[in-house]
Formats: sequence, structure tokens, C-alpha cells
Amino acid sequence: MISRTGIRKIAVLAIAICALCFSLYSAHAQGAKPKFKVIAFYTGRNDKAHISFMHEANRWFPAMAKKYNFAYDSTNNWSNMNPEFLAKYQVVIFLDTRADDPAQRAAFEQYMKNGGGWMGFHFSAFALTPSDYPQNWDWYHNEFLGSGQYKSNTWHPTSAILRVEDNKHPVTKGLPVTFKASPNEWYRWEKDLRTNPDIKILLSIDSTSFPLGTGPKPYEIWHSGYYPVVWTNKNYRMVYFNMGHNAIDYDGGTNKEQSQTFDNDIQNKLILNTLLWLGSGRK
Repeated sequence: MISRTGIRKIAVLAIAICALCFSLYSAHAQGAKPKFKVIAFYTGRNDKAHISFMHEANRWFPAMAKKYNFAYDSTNNWSNMNPEFLAKYQVVIFLDTRADDPAQRAAFEQYMKNGGGWMGFHFSAFALTPSDYPQNWDWYHNEFLGSGQYKSNTWHPTSAILRVEDNKHPVTKGLPVTFKASPNEWYRWEKDLRTNPDIKILLSIDSTSFPLGTGPKPYEIWHSGYYPVVWTNKNYRMVYFNMGHNAIDYDGGTNKEQSQTFDNDIQNKLILNTLLWLGSGRK
């Protein structure tokens, strides 16, 4: 029969072993090699709604990196858009921005043609001639994205009901057929993506969203039509998201943030599904 003193010693030893095991596990977890590396490029110079999204993304993605064991870096130094720097990463993210320098554009195109992964948000696909962001990158806007130029948008930023167009794709795994997205400024494009055999539309605006937008200008309110919001190009490992414009109190003059893109569990699952798929290296 074991004495009380013996029982206490055994208990102390068991606790010590458990603590040691936990310490070893924690050390292993902290020192584990990340599954893949992500680099996010941003500018953060224009439009408070885009800047708000950029800051929010640079908080959310590092939290997901810790949880799902990938590495996340971000930079506003676009000279890093070169072959040597990009070779360190498996996924590139454009946070409401795009490359403008010809050498940087060439480096990104080669990175994608060599099998790199890419996620782009909202304004990263914007192009309009004439404007400060002209359509002068044919490969990116016409071939890679397939959307061509920007045509119009809804206003004010409002939620929309999104419909999953392909529930077998890894990006949409576990998503409901329809769900309510975070408030956003929704874009319409020059080209009909449904006619492009290289483009796979993953989500679009469901007709139950109409009327979409609050105006005051009539053309800022959509009453009908087909609007893709998430798609991939089958020739590349890429996904574009139209989301990425937070609601800001412009009308009231306070410029306070009124919504967040990542304050939406289903939408977050969509984005995380995409990142883990891209990071896996599979097409």
C-alpha cells in the first residue's frame, strides 16, 4: 500500500512530466518551420476606405499566420517586387494596390508564370483610362484577371448576398450556398467573365441583393445584372476578391470607420480557404 507521502511524490512527478511535455510541445510549435511564406504589398496613400482595409488586413493575416503556421510579411517598398525577393515567398497579396513600374510588373508576371500564388483585393484590379490608374498593363488586366477596365460601382458601401458558383472548388469548401458579405463598394467590369474559358467564377452577387447601393446618384444603385466578385484564372494559382473597401463616414465628415471587411466569419473562411489552397502549391 502506497503512503500519502508516496502519493504526493507521484502526483508531483506527474505534474512535472506534464509541464515538461507541454514545454517541449510549445518549443516545437514555436520553432516549427512555417508551411509557406506570404508577402503582402500595399501602398496606403489614397482613399481612407482602402487604407482602413489595408491596416485591418495587416492585423488579421498575422493572427491567421500564427494559428495556421504560415509566415506573413508585408511591405510598401515596391522595389522588393523583383525575382530574388519574390523567390522567398509562395504567395503574394496585393492589398488594394498594384505594381506600376514596368520592371516590377515584369517580375510579377514571371513569378506567376513560374507557379507563384496570388491573392488580390478590390482596388488591385482597378484600371480606367483616363485616370491616375490607367489600363496600361494588358497582361494583368486582360489576360490574368480577364476583367479589363473598371466600368462602375455601387455607392454607398453596403452588404450584399453572395452566391457560391462552384461548391467543389477548394476555395469554397464548407461555405453555404449564399451568405451575407461585409459592406463593400462593388465593382462592375468591362468584360463579361462568363465568356472567358480561362476564368472560373467562384462567387457572384445573388439577385436577392437588389437593389444594391443607396446612391444618391441613380447609377450607383444596381437593380439587376450579373456581377462576379470572386474568381480564379485556371492558368495560374490566383484568386481575386472584389471585397476590400470598408465603410467610412465621408458624408458626416468624421472619416470614422463604420465597417470592417474581416468582421465576417463566413467571408473570413473563404479568404482563409483561398490562402491555404494557394500556399499548398496545388492548382
